[in-house]
Amino acid sequence: MPGLLGRKLEYAVLCPFVEKEDGLHLLFEVRSASLRRQGGQVCFPGGRMEPGETAEQCALREMEEELHVPTDHIQLLGRADYLCQPGKFSLQPVPGLVDDEGFRALRPSLAEVSEFFTVPLKFFQNHPPEIHVYTLEPSVPLDFPYDAVGVPPSYPWEAGEMEVPIWRWEGHAVWGLTGRIVKNLLETMEGALPDKNG
Repeated sequence: MPGLLGRKLEYAVLCPFVEKEDGLHLLFEVRSASLRRQGGQVCFPGGRMEPGETAEQCALREMEEELHVPTDHIQLLGRADYLCQPGKFSLQPVPGLVDDEGFRALRPSLAEVSEFFTVPLKFFQNHPPEIHVYTLEPSVPLDFPYDAVGVPPSYPWEAGEMEVPIWRWEGHAVWGLTGRIVKNLLETMEGALPDKNG
Protein backbone atom coordinates (compact mmCIF):
# COMPACT_ATOMS: atom_id res chain seq x y z
CA MET A 1 0.00 0.00 0.00
CA PRO A 2 1.57 3.33 -1.04
CA GLY A 3 2.33 5.81 1.72
CA LEU A 4 3.62 9.33 2.10
CA LEU A 5 7.25 9.55 0.99
CA GLY A 6 9.58 10.46 3.86
CA ARG A 7 6.97 10.09 6.58
CA LYS A 8 8.45 8.79 9.83
CA LEU A 9 5.44 8.90 12.16
CA GLU A 10 1.67 8.87 11.76
CA TYR A 11 -0.75 10.64 14.08
CA ALA A 12 -4.52 11.03 14.17
CA VAL A 13 -6.86 13.33 16.07
CA LEU A 14 -10.59 13.27 16.63
CA CYS A 15 -12.36 16.54 15.81
CA PRO A 16 -15.32 16.15 18.18
CA PHE A 17 -18.58 17.95 17.44
CA VAL A 18 -21.20 18.14 20.17
CA GLU A 19 -24.78 19.36 19.92
CA LYS A 20 -25.89 22.06 22.35
CA GLU A 21 -28.96 24.28 22.57
CA ASP A 22 -27.37 26.93 20.35
CA GLY A 23 -26.20 24.46 17.71
CA LEU A 24 -23.06 22.48 17.02
CA HIS A 25 -19.91 23.11 19.04
CA LEU A 26 -16.36 21.89 18.58
CA LEU A 27 -14.80 20.26 21.63
CA PHE A 28 -11.21 21.06 22.56
CA GLU A 29 -8.90 19.98 25.34
CA VAL A 30 -6.00 21.77 27.02
CA ARG A 31 -2.87 19.68 27.36
CA SER A 32 -1.54 19.24 30.88
CA ALA A 33 1.20 21.74 31.73
CA SER A 34 3.36 18.84 32.95
CA LEU A 35 3.68 17.30 29.49
CA ARG A 36 7.07 17.64 27.80
CA ARG A 37 5.67 18.71 24.44
CA GLN A 38 3.17 21.53 23.97
CA GLY A 39 2.08 21.61 27.59
CA GLY A 40 -0.81 23.98 28.22
CA GLN A 41 -1.76 24.23 24.57
CA VAL A 42 -5.21 23.77 23.06
CA CYS A 43 -5.66 20.72 20.86
CA PHE A 44 -7.99 17.96 19.74
CA PRO A 45 -7.75 14.54 21.41
CA GLY A 46 -5.30 12.37 19.52
CA GLY A 47 -1.88 10.84 19.32
CA ARG A 48 0.45 8.49 17.52
CA MET A 49 -1.03 5.66 15.50
CA GLU A 50 -0.06 2.17 16.63
CA PRO A 51 1.13 -0.48 14.12
CA GLY A 52 -1.80 -1.78 12.09
CA GLU A 53 -4.16 0.88 13.44
CA THR A 54 -6.32 3.04 11.17
CA ALA A 55 -6.68 6.77 11.71
CA GLU A 56 -10.26 6.22 12.88
CA GLN A 57 -9.25 3.56 15.42
CA CYS A 58 -6.45 5.77 16.73
CA ALA A 59 -8.69 8.85 17.05
CA LEU A 60 -11.39 6.92 18.91
CA ARG A 61 -8.85 5.21 21.18
CA GLU A 62 -7.21 8.51 22.09
CA MET A 63 -10.60 10.13 22.75
CA GLU A 64 -11.44 7.33 25.18
CA GLU A 65 -8.01 7.44 26.85
CA GLU A 66 -7.83 11.22 27.21
CA LEU A 67 -11.47 12.16 27.85
CA HIS A 68 -13.08 8.80 28.75
CA VAL A 69 -15.77 9.06 26.06
CA PRO A 70 -16.83 5.52 25.00
CA THR A 71 -16.38 4.89 21.29
CA ASP A 72 -19.97 3.74 20.82
CA HIS A 73 -21.14 7.29 21.63
CA ILE A 74 -19.27 8.81 18.68
CA GLN A 75 -20.56 8.88 15.11
CA LEU A 76 -17.68 9.26 12.67
CA LEU A 77 -18.21 11.76 9.86
CA GLY A 78 -15.55 10.64 7.39
CA ARG A 79 -12.06 12.12 7.09
CA ALA A 80 -10.79 15.63 6.65
CA ASP A 81 -7.70 16.69 4.69
CA TYR A 82 -4.54 15.56 6.44
CA LEU A 83 -1.45 17.57 7.34
CA CYS A 84 2.16 16.72 6.64
CA GLN A 85 5.37 17.91 8.27
CA PRO A 86 7.90 16.96 5.55
CA GLY A 87 10.32 14.30 6.70
CA LYS A 88 8.68 14.06 10.11
CA PHE A 89 5.03 13.07 10.39
CA SER A 90 1.54 13.12 8.96
CA LEU A 91 -1.57 13.97 10.98
CA GLN A 92 -5.02 12.71 10.00
CA PRO A 93 -8.04 14.59 11.42
CA VAL A 94 -11.16 12.44 11.90
CA PRO A 95 -14.39 14.41 12.47
CA GLY A 96 -16.96 12.80 14.75
CA LEU A 97 -20.24 13.68 16.45
CA VAL A 98 -20.37 12.93 20.19
CA ASP A 99 -23.87 12.15 21.44
CA ASP A 100 -25.37 13.61 24.63
CA GLU A 101 -24.59 10.56 26.75
CA GLY A 102 -21.00 10.53 25.54
CA PHE A 103 -20.58 14.21 26.35
CA ARG A 104 -22.02 13.70 29.85
CA ALA A 105 -19.50 10.87 30.38
CA LEU A 106 -16.59 13.15 29.50
CA ARG A 107 -13.91 13.14 32.18
CA PRO A 108 -10.36 14.38 31.47
CA SER A 109 -7.40 12.11 32.16
CA LEU A 110 -5.48 14.56 34.34
CA ALA A 111 -2.09 13.11 33.41
CA GLU A 112 -2.64 14.39 29.87
CA VAL A 113 -5.51 16.90 29.95
CA SER A 114 -5.97 19.82 32.33
CA GLU A 115 -9.41 20.90 31.07
CA PHE A 116 -11.79 20.87 28.14
CA PHE A 117 -14.10 23.43 26.60
CA THR A 118 -16.40 23.84 23.61
CA VAL A 119 -16.71 26.62 21.07
CA PRO A 120 -19.84 27.20 18.96
CA LEU A 121 -19.28 26.34 15.33
CA LYS A 122 -21.07 29.59 14.52
CA PHE A 123 -18.25 31.50 16.22
CA PHE A 124 -15.68 30.08 13.81
CA GLN A 125 -18.02 30.59 10.86
CA ASN A 126 -18.75 34.23 11.75
CA HIS A 127 -15.29 35.29 12.95
CA PRO A 128 -12.40 34.79 10.53
CA PRO A 129 -9.16 33.93 12.30
CA GLU A 130 -6.19 36.22 12.67
CA ILE A 131 -3.73 35.04 10.03
CA HIS A 132 -0.02 35.34 10.73
CA VAL A 133 2.62 34.14 8.27
CA TYR A 134 6.14 32.95 8.91
CA THR A 135 8.81 32.09 6.36
CA LEU A 136 10.27 28.63 5.85
CA GLU A 137 13.87 29.19 4.80
CA PRO A 138 16.32 26.46 3.75
CA SER A 139 19.40 26.05 5.91
CA VAL A 140 21.95 24.25 3.73
CA PRO A 141 25.07 22.77 5.39
CA LEU A 142 28.37 24.41 4.49
CA ASP A 143 29.77 21.11 3.20
CA PHE A 144 26.94 20.45 0.73
CA PRO A 145 28.54 18.87 -2.39
CA TYR A 146 27.43 21.37 -5.02
CA ASP A 147 30.02 20.13 -7.54
CA ALA A 148 28.82 16.55 -7.27
CA VAL A 149 25.22 17.45 -8.04
CA GLY A 150 26.14 19.98 -10.71
CA VAL A 151 24.80 23.21 -9.25
CA PRO A 152 26.61 26.35 -8.01
CA PRO A 153 26.68 27.47 -4.37
CA SER A 154 24.28 30.22 -5.45
CA TYR A 155 21.64 27.59 -6.21
CA PRO A 156 18.19 29.06 -5.45
CA TRP A 157 16.90 26.64 -2.82
CA GLU A 158 13.15 26.78 -2.57
CA ALA A 159 11.70 28.57 0.44
CA GLY A 160 8.10 28.75 1.55
CA GLU A 161 5.57 30.31 3.86
CA MET A 162 3.30 28.91 6.55
CA GLU A 163 0.02 30.44 7.65
CA VAL A 164 -0.80 30.42 11.36
CA PRO A 165 -4.53 30.97 11.96
CA ILE A 166 -5.48 32.10 15.47
CA TRP A 167 -8.91 32.29 17.09
CA ARG A 168 -9.29 33.67 20.62
CA TRP A 169 -12.11 32.27 22.74
CA GLU A 170 -12.68 33.07 26.42
CA GLY A 171 -9.01 33.09 27.38
CA HIS A 172 -8.01 30.25 25.07
CA ALA A 173 -6.14 30.42 21.77
CA VAL A 174 -7.07 27.92 19.05
CA TRP A 175 -4.06 28.07 16.78
CA GLY A 176 -1.21 26.17 15.12
CA LEU A 177 -2.02 22.73 13.70
CA THR A 178 -5.34 22.76 15.55
CA GLY A 179 -6.23 26.14 14.04
CA ARG A 180 -5.30 24.89 10.59
CA ILE A 181 -7.54 21.84 11.04
CA VAL A 182 -10.48 24.02 12.15
CA LYS A 183 -9.97 26.35 9.19
CA ASN A 184 -9.93 23.39 6.81
CA LEU A 185 -13.05 21.85 8.38
CA LEU A 186 -14.91 25.11 7.80
CA GLU A 187 -13.75 25.27 4.20
CA THR A 188 -14.37 21.66 3.20
CA MET A 189 -16.94 19.95 5.45
CA GLU A 190 -19.95 22.26 5.59
CA GLY A 191 -22.14 19.91 3.56
CA ALA A 192 -21.00 16.85 5.51
CA LEU A 193 -21.88 18.19 8.96
CA PRO A 194 -25.22 17.42 10.60
CA ASP A 195 -27.62 20.35 10.18
CA LYS A 196 -27.82 21.41 13.82
CA ASN A 197 -27.15 25.13 13.51
CA GLY A 198 -30.71 26.26 12.94
